[in-house]
Amino acid sequence: MSITAVYPGTFDPITNGHFDLIERAAHFYDRLIIAVADNRNKNTLFTLEKRVELARLVTQGIPNVEVIGFSGLLVDFVQSVKGNVLLRGLRAVSDFEYEFQLASMNRKLAPEIETMFMTPAEQYAFISSSLVREISALGGDVTEFVHPQVAQALQQAQNL
Repeated sequence: MSITAVYPGTFDPITNGHFDLIERAAHFYDRLIIAVADNRNKNTLFTLEKRVELARLVTQGIPNVEVIGFSGLLVDFVQSVKGNVLLRGLRAVSDFEYEFQLASMNRKLAPEIETMFMTPAEQYAFISSSLVREISALGGDVTEFVHPQVAQALQQAQNL
């Protein structure tokens, strides 16, 4: 049986913490889809197209990883790509309650899709896209937290 996992998020921007999960998860699944959400409720720095482009750039060396932008209900997207697993990252205990609620709702909507949780490596547990955006907006150095081309894109976005 071939297993397709979907790792959803806004990835605004994709961080080294995201990459850590992607790189490790790619070993467990035949196909790993990074599902970049067009979430209209979030005020993103980058367009959906730019976020997809950056995620593709960061993950280009991992052969079984695809990056696809999507909008709408996540379980509908997972079903459309014939996904079996939803992959979610947990950085801290504070993430668990919200993620548990999402997993329960997704199970109710699509019981055939299983949710799996992964934690990032310890050195990435504190990194979030919103913190990276804030540090960059205030002129801080984010090169330790993101791929060099993501850091460059952040710098360019701040200069607009």
